Amino acid sequence: MKFKIYLEYAGANYSGWQKQPGESKVKTVQGTLITAIQSVFKKNKGVNKFIDLQGSGRTDAGVHAIEQVAHLECETMLAPEILKMKINDELPGDINILEIEKTRPDFHARHSAKSRQYLYVISKRRTAFEKRFVWWVKDKLDVKKIKNASKLFVGMHDFKAFSDDTPGDKSTKCLVESLTVSEDDNKIYIRIKASHFLWKMVRRIVGALVEAGRGKMKNEEISELLSAPTLKKTAGGFRSPAASGINTRTGGEVKAIAEFTAPPSGLFLEKIEY
Repeated sequence: MKFKIYLEYAGANYSGWQKQPGESKVKTVQGTLITAIQSVFKKNKGVNKFIDLQGSGRTDAGVHAIEQVAHLECETMLAPEILKMKINDELPGDINILEIEKTRPDFHARHSAKSRQYLYVISKRRTAFEKRFVWWVKDKLDVKKIKNASKLFVGMHDFKAFSDDTPGDKSTKCLVESLTVSEDDNKIYIRIKASHFLWKMVRRIVGALVEAGRGKMKNEEISELLSAPTLKKTAGGFRSPAASGINTRTGGEVKAIAEFTAPPSGLFLEKIEY
């Protein structure tokens, strides 16, 4: 039997979604959910057997989810609504199951997903209550420049420069379907939707947009980063190794975007489409 689970969580107290191997004591969202489910099954009579729990994606340490999707494979006589209630009773306050429904046997939370959408929240001011859920940027940002730069990321691009992934045989090309920027009096909201994302890709895109908003990164430099993933930062800005004269086999090599990676606090997995 397979269930589709919709859940929300505040990721500040967790080392990401992914359960660590073995008997690791590292607290993760997936590991906490599995423990809660196993506790429910242990306390209830009848046939209750946990088999597997997989999420739509692996959020990093400190990243939140407005709507994560997971599938639960198990044997149980508990109805979805009862299962939801009992699991929530076992969960800490920063993880909450929104809905559980039966799904088809071949449904897979990650493999069946067509797109994923993230929201990043930037605060324009210091806040006493939302520090764990925003990135407070002290500099005044030019939102018009951020919007103009955001258009460069839409479409199919090689995001190697915006990721910490070790590619190997894995492609670093991703199709960004949309990237929108909006604001209100106190916050800037950046939404990005893509077929999939590389490790730290969203946070580095946000970091580049903030630099554009500060007036410290030009659109031409962002375009170069997307076309030449091995760019180096020089005193004059970002240049390809050939243009800047940097020998990539010797010293002086600097990761182009890594130093501008936005913190995880403002990042939310917002929606999964199937």
